[in-house]
Amino acid sequence: MTTILLIVIYLAFISLGLPDALLGVAWPQIRLDWGLGLDAAGIISIVITGGTIASSLLSGKLIKRFGEGKITLLSGLMTGFALLGYGFAPSFLWFILLALPLGFGAGSVDTALNHYVATHFKAHHMNWLHSFWGVGATAGPVLMGAVLATSGSWRNGYFLVAGIQLVLATIIFISLPLWRLQDQKSEEQHSDDDEPTEAHGKDLVKPLKKPGVIYALLVFMAYCSGEYTMGLWGASYLVQVRGIAVESAANWVASYYAGITLGRFLAGFLSFKLNNRQMITLGLTLATLGGFAMFVLPSSGLLMIAFVLVGLGFAPIFPAMVHETPKRFGKQVAQSVIGYQMASAYVGIAVFPPLFGVVMKHLNLGLFPLFIILCVSFQIWAVYRLNRITHSYV
Repeated sequence: MTTILLIVIYLAFISLGLPDALLGVAWPQIRLDWGLGLDAAGIISIVITGGTIASSLLSGKLIKRFGEGKITLLSGLMTGFALLGYGFAPSFLWFILLALPLGFGAGSVDTALNHYVATHFKAHHMNWLHSFWGVGATAGPVLMGAVLATSGSWRNGYFLVAGIQLVLATIIFISLPLWRLQDQKSEEQHSDDDEPTEAHGKDLVKPLKKPGVIYALLVFMAYCSGEYTMGLWGASYLVQVRGIAVESAANWVASYYAGITLGRFLAGFLSFKLNNRQMITLGLTLATLGGFAMFVLPSSGLLMIAFVLVGLGFAPIFPAMVHETPKRFGKQVAQSVIGYQMASAYVGIAVFPPLFGVVMKHLNLGLFPLFIILCVSFQIWAVYRLNRITHSYV
């Protein structure tokens, strides 16, 4: 029973990753069809992120009321029907309106699944869970690129992914009894657990006063700014600056997400030899090399290496930063600090990828690699400061 439920949860995380890079891959064709500016995709990104933040803030009450299984099902249905609506969308306005349920569904399922696995399963399952997000994020651009190559229609790409989402939602619906059984099993196992919970009352206002917390928040903001800018604007950079066909650009972006997926899978094994801080340093080094490689590699074939390197570099940073939080700041405030870190990450997603599109409309999209390098460089500085301040906690 437990194994079957884990398979369903992994499938649900694939479902979470599937829509993430679709817009970035399809956007070069969408903007041509509707005569839109390059920066218009940023509006959709902001609305999606707004929905994600809203559902994340409400997720605690929703999970308590309905349970993780039902929330995961509802989220799958919301994202599936939102993507289906994209396929039928008659205008850009409909894209903006449908972005809200798309983001709302993504935020609630992300929180629900992370909470469920953390509560009911051992820690190593969390590492593999995030690898499966990468499977979905890699498959999305591949599917959209294949549809663009065969039919030339981005609408058919959205229809295909929407169908997959709704099939996965059906599987989650069938599995709902397993979620309830696992809840009952966990309640029986932990009925005598008297472990103290996180600090309450006045202590709740203290996490931001912990030395180094501000630098941790800056790392998450800069990381998500770079990660999502790669996904949203990578294809546009390849098409408009490097002269690569839309279909090939989709594969290049897919290679970036494949790098994240493979990197997180390998990080699970490397973590037996390297600690979190060493994993973060390794990731930042690879990401820096990938950013510079986008500048210097001349041919389109070699350019894929740069995208893979950035993906491999980004892979361990987010999980290692989260996992290191209790060691840096103490278990009592770790949960609150992680909450602030997630909020900072969403700020990075909401602000900087759209802002990049607005700025590049007036400058040169060829500066895309420079922005990625700046994001990584800022992380290097913030991590350096963070490690110095929290050195005594190692």
